[in-house]
Amino acid sequence: MKTGAAVVGVLVVLVGAGFAGQGLGYIPGSFMTGDIHWFWIGGAMVVAGAALLAFTFLRSPNRA
Repeated sequence: MKTGAAVVGVLVVLVGAGFAGQGLGYIPGSFMTGDIHWFWIGGAMVVAGAALLAFTFLRSPNRA
């Protein structure tokens, strides 16, 4: 369970970082490039992925 949640958390962080990079114009070549909305969506994804990772690794080991 922890491994699956960790993988999902890392993927969400990476995809969110990609979205944010495109929103800021650092990653060219898509309709998302330069659109600030994608920066905010990506930032929210990074925060959500980091929260999932923190919850996964910091919760009590006694829980199922």
